[in-house]
Amino acid sequence: MPSGIRLQRIADRVKQELAELLIREISDPRLKQIFVTDVKIDRELTVANIYVSAIEGAPRSAEILAGLESASGFLRKNLAAKVEIRAFPRLRFHWDPTPENADQIEKVLARLRANK
Repeated sequence: MPSGIRLQRIADRVKQELAELLIREISDPRLKQIFVTDVKIDRELTVANIYVSAIEGAPRSAEILAGLESASGFLRKNLAAKVEIRAFPRLRFHWDPTPENADQIEKVLARLRANK
């Protein structure tokens, strides 16, 4: 079982390589203008939970997750070639609402500052 530091290094590398793959290799229009917000890999290296978001926000989440699921085999194969670990984990994609929530909080704070 890898240490916490090694898991974080692997997750950071997967995040970096996946972002590059999404930009350079994927031609699916559903996967345009999305970004990887976080990658978490379980201690057994069996599952990589990948959190994504998009500029347009939640209305496109189902479409984006469906596109990622259909491309998961291609993505996993390419990531396995670039990230050197014995057995590459399965990819699970999740929608990350954090950027949208942060934007809403910023708008509320801006309104409060304007009302002072």
